[in-house]
Amino acid sequence: MFKFRVTTAASLAALITSPFFAMTAEAADKVILQIDGAAAPFYAPLYAGVEKGIFEKNGIEVEFIYAAAADILTNIAAGNVDFGFPNGDAVVAAAANGLPVKVVHTTYQRGIGALLAKEASGIKTYKDLKGKKIAVTSLASPNYLQLQVGLQQAGLTLDDVTVEAVATGAIVQSLQAGQVDAIVFSELRKYNLEADGTKITMILSNDFLPSFGNVVVASDKKLSQNADVVKRFTTAVTQSYEWVIDGHVPEALDIALEKYAPTWPKDQKPILTTAFEKTFVPSVWQSALTKEKGLGAADIAGWQKNADILAQFKVIDSAPKAEDFVVDPSMIGK
Repeated sequence: MFKFRVTTAASLAALITSPFFAMTAEAADKVILQIDGAAAPFYAPLYAGVEKGIFEKNGIEVEFIYAAAADILTNIAAGNVDFGFPNGDAVVAAAANGLPVKVVHTTYQRGIGALLAKEASGIKTYKDLKGKKIAVTSLASPNYLQLQVGLQQAGLTLDDVTVEAVATGAIVQSLQAGQVDAIVFSELRKYNLEADGTKITMILSNDFLPSFGNVVVASDKKLSQNADVVKRFTTAVTQSYEWVIDGHVPEALDIALEKYAPTWPKDQKPILTTAFEKTFVPSVWQSALTKEKGLGAADIAGWQKNADILAQFKVIDSAPKAEDFVVDPSMIGK
């Protein structure tokens, strides 16, 4: 919000009668956005959107809080928060369970899961994993599903490999130390490994399992009764990401690291910058679809394929129809 310093009664009187004051005094809609996980520089576009006045320009005052993805969807459905920013798989599961939620902005156009192996291992495709030891973060993680689908595409099964569950904080080190032959984790860790001098082969999971990272979610009720707020909120999200894409990655990361995620190691900024400029900007936040329809556009076919695969591998009982829980931002309010 705008802040004014008023030192005299006369200046106060002049201020409150001015057209500018009348415009800014109109209260913005206060909303709560619950974000997956904890405060992190990966959410820099949203933080920058607040600090650069983009949300304010759209009549939105936003508060960020954090929770696990499943809890976010429950809170959205119950009306405890206005918007959520969970991962796409959690939304599909929520929709399959009948929760009244809607994706209103497909912010991440693809998932960032990937198989990473040392170049020296000779692993170039999933077929090369036969007889190898592969690490995932848990047997209930999206990484494990990605591994299963990738193996199936290659004509292999879990019986052809050895799978080891390694904690998030140790999985990269397990690859570095040669304790496993490959890991299925985040493609962003490729940049950490390469920064340490390790040459990496990467296979993106999204190539065979369309998925979506963080997306904006609202309740059915919010969308039907407050479409204007939803529209202005998603517009602010789009404009915030556009600002970062338009050459402001370093500044956005500074905002995130200094004010929103101050405990994050500052020496990680070069790696984060590389990840933003090589992954997020060109192919996660943007796609052929967004170039046609704008950021946040809904790939209904991709969402449906994701839901169908989740059902096929028994992650959910049955696949919901994507068109029932995914909305294109351009159609909000129409």
